[in-house]
Formats: sequence, structure tokens, C-alpha cells
Amino acid sequence: MLEMNASFFAVTGAAVLFAGVSKGGFGSGAAFASSAILALFLPPGLALGIMLPLLMLIDLATLGPYWKTWHWPTARLLVLGAVPGVVLGAAIYRLAPPDLIRLLIGTIALSFVSWQVAQRSGWIKLRAQKLPAGAGVGAGAVAGFTSFVSHAGGPPVAVFLLSQRLEKTQFQGTTVLVFWAINACKFVPYAFLGLFTKQTALVDIALAPFALLGTWLGVLAHRWVSERLFFSLTYVMLTLAGLKLIWEGLT
Repeated sequence: MLEMNASFFAVTGAAVLFAGVSKGGFGSGAAFASSAILALFLPPGLALGIMLPLLMLIDLATLGPYWKTWHWPTARLLVLGAVPGVVLGAAIYRLAPPDLIRLLIGTIALSFVSWQVAQRSGWIKLRAQKLPAGAGVGAGAVAGFTSFVSHAGGPPVAVFLLSQRLEKTQFQGTTVLVFWAINACKFVPYAFLGLFTKQTALVDIALAPFALLGTWLGVLAHRWVSERLFFSLTYVMLTLAGLKLIWEGLT
């Protein structure tokens, strides 16, 4: 039985607030840190089941501020690819023990940080020309899979979106739309896999204000806060969480 005391809500509230700030102002990729942090303190399935409804609430809250700022042809390619990725994620999750899910989340966390650091350091240079439509579908498939098992679909989506040379707000709007669709696709298989319970519903109700507050702060931060500072903090948290999850999965 999950003990919902002050310590529990201090950790989960901060994680959900961070997810709202990330998805509201900096793209959804960094919101993955929240799921990784929760997985340090909770069984992976429980962490995923708690976070999905909250991420969907954040998605709804961010659709308004970024309404119709997205680039629909790009978003459509990513969503089309995400559907089979979600199906694959559901199939693997059904067969995987909790420790394997911890390993997957930890590995994805470290891969996320490595890719971001390499890209920002110039070790990996994204193609100057636009990637073709097939690459968008492929990126969507990878995003659907990683999002299903760890709520971490940001990097493949970001790679494709960056190649399309969208301006900042259009990039953010497209990201919001894509992950609203991906998270909606995940809801039914999550329910069939038993990741939603009465207990997760009570936790989600209690954490909903943190999600909405974080979203509001994120929309403001989109204009005023340094992305470099925000993502530097994210990378540190993800590295520590990823290493600990891999250690727990192996031991």
C-alpha cells in the first residue's frame, strides 16, 4: 500500500511541478526527468501510471497558449509513426519484469543526457537540410515506444523538428500537439495493463494543482528564463536518476 505522507508529496509534487514547467515552456523532453525521479521511489509501473494522467492534464493546459502555432504537416508525420511505437511499447511492457523497466528508464535517461550534451557541444551536428517525411515517421515510432515505457519521447521528436527549422514558438506548439496525441494513445493500453488504480487516481487528484501551476510557470518561463540554466539542471537530475535506476535494475 502506497504511503501518501508529507515526504511522498514533497517529492512527487516537485517532480510534477517540474514536468509542468518543462512541457509548458521548454518542450516535453525534459519532463521525462519527473518520471525518472518518481521511479526512484516507486515501482516503475506505479510511477508511469501516476504520471500519465498528469501529463495529459498538462497537455490540455498547454494546448490553449500554443493553439494553432504548430506546424501540422510535421506533427502529422510524427503522430502517424508514434502509433506503432506505442503498440510495440505495450507489447514489451507486458512481458518485461520491473527491473528490466528500471534498466530501460535508466538507459533512456543517460542516452537523453548524452545526446543533448553531444549536440550542444558540437560533437553531433544535425543535418542542415530538412529530413524527409520517412524520417519523421521513424522518429515518431521511436518516440511512441520510449514514451510508452518511460514517458521519454522528446529526443527523437526534437531531432526531426530541429531539422525542419521551425521558429521557437512553432517548435513548442508542434511539440505540445504531438505529445498530446501520443499520451492520448497510451491511455487505453495503460488501462488494460492495470497501471491505473483507485490509489493512482487519488494521487493524481492531489497532484493536479502542481501540474497546472507548473504549466502556468512554464508558459511564462518560455519568454523569460534561460534555456541553458533550465536544461543544465535537468541533465544533472537525469544523470543521477539514470545511474541509480540502472544500479537498482542490475542489483
